[in-house]
Amino acid sequence: MAEQAADAPLRVSTLELFFDLVFAFTLTQLTALLAKHLSAAAIAQVLLVFGVLWWMYGGYAWLTNTRTPDRTPERALLLTGMAGFLIAGLAIPHGFGESGTGAGLALGLGYLIVVLVHAALYARLNRNILLLAPFNTASALLVIGAGLTGGATGYVLWAAALAVQVLSPLVANPGGRFHIQPAHFAERHGALVIVALGESVAAVGIGAAGARVTPSLISAIVLGLALSAGLWWTYFGTGDDAKGERAMTAAEPGQRPSLALSAYFFAHIPILLGVVVTAAGVTLTIGHAAEPHPAGQAVALAAGVALFLAGHAWFRRILRTGPIAGRITAAAFALATSAVGVAVAIEAQLALLLAAIVVMVAAERRQARPA
Repeated sequence: MAEQAADAPLRVSTLELFFDLVFAFTLTQLTALLAKHLSAAAIAQVLLVFGVLWWMYGGYAWLTNTRTPDRTPERALLLTGMAGFLIAGLAIPHGFGESGTGAGLALGLGYLIVVLVHAALYARLNRNILLLAPFNTASALLVIGAGLTGGATGYVLWAAALAVQVLSPLVANPGGRFHIQPAHFAERHGALVIVALGESVAAVGIGAAGARVTPSLISAIVLGLALSAGLWWTYFGTGDDAKGERAMTAAEPGQRPSLALSAYFFAHIPILLGVVVTAAGVTLTIGHAAEPHPAGQAVALAAGVALFLAGHAWFRRILRTGPIAGRITAAAFALATSAVGVAVAIEAQLALLLAAIVVMVAAERRQARPA
């Protein structure tokens, strides 16, 4: 199968959007895990699982950036990869349980399916993937080993699986080996952010479905929705998605792979984790608004928004798409609002977080106006 010409237009296909919906399910599972067990162990689990799964989501984004999966065998394989992500997502809540429970093993096997399908598909397009495939396979085998052992050894194996992935570009540098089509790359990751935000709102709504409808519940949900809209505005309302595409297009073709890895992989880690943590914080407020909360719940809200803003500032810094001082300041302010959530009420904290985003965006627009 020939690689698509470098100058041929490539748009995100509906199958890719379908794929993103399945991947977003893993994010909602991470949100549920964090909301159910807000602890240091849960935070470690979320970071490890997200890191490993996000690496392979990036691999599939690079794959479909090379050529649209428009043939029946390719589509069937991509659907198989989606099934692997679905299996892994279903196993997430109990993936770090004691050995022998089956969930950890299922998570590892689902991830192995994701890795093997990716290698099979990519090898048809660009055989340079064979330099990275052994690292991805080794990572999947380490995750399977973690599922079989559990306990402290399981955490060590998960950390090793993540380390193998993160360090692999140092051994097999992607520069010059892969062609990046900027328009598709920016559109694909923007679509994932939209899907992740939508899934987080849906998860909060589902969590509130059995609760008694009260003014307090309604206000918490509406403020939570407004906060998600503020995060959307931060990413899309200021045109950064289009600016990122233009910056990638202006870069030399040989520089695009490293820019893609920095801006759309690493900088998007805090962005997506911010969505996960914010959604967990909002979920924890359901039925408990208008009263002081335990510190962990208020910190989850503050940290989630701070992560998103800091991640987007990092994205801007890499691609030089806009000022970052306001976003860093707003992120620091977001962390400080945890004191309001603990001492006053979560509703007050939600309102302050929303106000911080509004002021940040307004200040940036004022700054951008010609004198």
